Amino acid sequence: MLTRLHRQILKGLPLPFVAALLTLLFLLLMQFLIHYLPDLVGRGLPPVAVAELIAYSLAYMVTLAVPMAWLVALLASFGRLAESRGYLVAKSAGISLPRLAWPALAVGLVLTGGMVYFNNQMLPEANYRLNGLWRDIRVSRPGFALTPGEFYTDVNGYAIRADAIPPDSAGLLLGVTVFESGTGGDTATLTAARARLQSQYGGQRLTMLLEDGAIHRRAPDDGADRYERLTFDRHRMAFDLSGLSGFERRDTDNGGSRTDRSMRTTDMLAVVDSLDQLTASQADSIRSALDRWYEPPVASAVLRFATDSTQTAENARIGADRPALAGLADPDREAIYDEALQRARSIRGRAESAVSALAYDRQRADRFRVEIYKKNSIALACLVFVLVGVPLGLAVPRAGVGLVAALAVFVFLFYWISLVGGEKLADREMLPPEIGMWMANVIIGLLGTYLVVREARDPAWGDPVRALAGRFKRRE
Repeated sequence: MLTRLHRQILKGLPLPFVAALLTLLFLLLMQFLIHYLPDLVGRGLPPVAVAELIAYSLAYMVTLAVPMAWLVALLASFGRLAESRGYLVAKSAGISLPRLAWPALAVGLVLTGGMVYFNNQMLPEANYRLNGLWRDIRVSRPGFALTPGEFYTDVNGYAIRADAIPPDSAGLLLGVTVFESGTGGDTATLTAARARLQSQYGGQRLTMLLEDGAIHRRAPDDGADRYERLTFDRHRMAFDLSGLSGFERRDTDNGGSRTDRSMRTTDMLAVVDSLDQLTASQADSIRSALDRWYEPPVASAVLRFATDSTQTAENARIGADRPALAGLADPDREAIYDEALQRARSIRGRAESAVSALAYDRQRADRFRVEIYKKNSIALACLVFVLVGVPLGLAVPRAGVGLVAALAVFVFLFYWISLVGGEKLADREMLPPEIGMWMANVIIGLLGTYLVVREARDPAWGDPVRALAGRFKRRE
């Protein structure tokens, strides 16, 4: 009987998991496309580049969608088990909840291992390649495309404007104005009632045939400042569009410098170790330098006066109560004091600079630690959600898709808010990185442990949840 129940649990996991995963990926992808659509339109992107952009963007979406889809699958599978009275039979036969649910725990371990590898190896590489692709997209220039009433300036040396562009007119422009800037500062303005465009050499060259127009320019002879106007029936102009090559894919492995989001965990660990050694060396250097700079007995007085710029010259003098300067004339004492004061200020500036550099390096190391812990924390959520999904699923038999989705969204939002909040606090050095990034798993884990213990001791605890689930029952 136990084997049959285990088989029923495992059979109930794949379908809701895949359905939830595809739904979540679709929603996340639509959100991504809507947000970045203005950056993609008009760039002349080939379909392969768009497909590559979507594929790389799916990497971080998978990181978010897999744990939530797994939670939905747990709720649906164990809810179906409770609905079929299988759990009631297991309890009557003395089968404990851990013995019943261990296959789901095993699958959660497999998912956790897979997500650990994915988050630490594949996700950084996808982010790195995505950054390089976005760089190529944003530096690419759009092809020749006029907008009525606006000047087009992407052709070097020209500004082109058309009052109207009739639809389906095969390149016809009405009310054309062309500003031409030649070499040596020579400029000309061409106006025409209409013009026709023709592309040549695979779009590398554009020919414009202007009709019924005029050329306005300065007279080119002898440097005379004279205005010249030439009318024409037809005038042909050629534009080189080779600079408007549109999208050009660069080296795939040249995505720029890697950041904490695009570095593998092994590389980040090496960076963290290097930064830890550097900060330890800096701290030792600061301590030794302070010990070397400290010269009693005048140091305390010098530092006190160095931090107070409002001291008067009379109060700044070190008098007879300072044995080190006793017996010196007033000018000598003041000269020694001024030199010591400048030295103290220099020491303070160097110390503050060294401390700032030390704090910056420590902050960099903590940012890498945050990213390392975050990747592993999200992966471990697949295991932690077993503790929550199993008892909640058993507490909502006959629950429809709406309640299952609502419970999954509520739990995951609580987890995600805790994770993001911990990340913000860790980035601001208000919490240690390990506490900030593991806090969400600890909270969900403790909640799941409580639910498991409560379900194992008193299965009737879920009655209020079952009452809520009754509102979402599927109609027979």
